[in-house]
Amino acid sequence: QVQLVESGGGLAQPGGSLRLSCAASGFTFSSYAMSWARQAPGKGLEWVSGIYSDGSDTYYADSVKGRFSISRDNAKNTVYLQMNSLKPEDTALYHCAKGRYSDFAPTDTDHDYWGQGTQVTVSS
Repeated sequence: QVQLVESGGGLAQPGGSLRLSCAASGFTFSSYAMSWARQAPGKGLEWVSGIYSDGSDTYYADSVKGRFSISRDNAKNTVYLQMNSLKPEDTALYHCAKGRYSDFAPTDTDHDYWGQGTQVTVSS
């Protein structure tokens, strides 16, 4: 069955960096877009970043543009999110999600599997 396992979250200081990883299994990883979404306490889901199946195109929310970078290694079935210049407002539970298609769209209906999430807390 499809499994998505996130890792790399933790506590970071403002201005610091973290690198999230999502290890995927149970499907042909190289055929599907992958995404990161986050949910902060009391707030709705925010699509943070997405990447096409072949890595040819990426998406970033305006709130993270220029600070976060998504990448994937299709040989390792893993997608990454490099987070730099972290801000307290980046504090959230970060989920990895599998797209239904090879291209990415920041909508719930374009994703069919989700990981449990990894907590990111940015605080001094």
